[in-house]
Amino acid sequence: MNTIYQPAIHFHNVCFEVGEQRILQQVTGSFPTGNITTLVGPSGAGKTTLLKLCNGLISPTSGEIFIHNKPINSINPIALRRHVGIALQSAPMIKGTVYTNLSLPKTLQGMSLSREEAISFLGDVGLDPSFLEQNVTELSGGQRQRVSIARTLVNKSDILLLDEITSALDRTSVKEVEELIVNINQKYNVTIIWITHNLEQAIKIGHYTWVMMNGHVVETGKSTLLNHPTKDVVQQFVEGCLE
Repeated sequence: MNTIYQPAIHFHNVCFEVGEQRILQQVTGSFPTGNITTLVGPSGAGKTTLLKLCNGLISPTSGEIFIHNKPINSINPIALRRHVGIALQSAPMIKGTVYTNLSLPKTLQGMSLSREEAISFLGDVGLDPSFLEQNVTELSGGQRQRVSIARTLVNKSDILLLDEITSALDRTSVKEVEELIVNINQKYNVTIIWITHNLEQAIKIGHYTWVMMNGHVVETGKSTLLNHPTKDVVQQFVEGCLE
């Protein structure tokens, strides 16, 4: 964990609305560079919306977002999404082999990914070179997530957004993916923002945690805050998750 606090992403008074519905309200805060920040909160709190704002999939209704101190709207969208990778719970794949999927970020840039590079990325996520020519339809859920994460590494993203990536996995796969994310964070100094409904995971994996409710960030700090929340609403949320 970095001891010098440098924001990788900073939100300043960010709001997001759809019609009359306020999804995010006056969100201000920073995600520290090189650290893992977990996002927790009840369904509908605005966590996924916040994540989409981080790589420009949607734009705020008002307020400002900065990526390494640069206004997000000043960064080319294609460059931004190479810079800020995202992995989803569903681990979406295109038809074909693992190699085809790993190559996709380069293919979209009119470039190619060598087999040697692809094997190296597989190694980063703990998969054997033999997986390279395997059809993605034959992969387990945990293996799909590993390939999805490896694909984000192809772009050498220095910020990685994770949306409930272990919620559909068995206990063994969850542990393997957790270890993988910690290794990626440590090896590449990747800033990670991870939405999780698992509070034990948030405490174990996260350096920092944001607790979100009803579009607001209600408490932030080191992830151990979930053991001793200072606000009653957070205490009630934690107790409800542990019942």
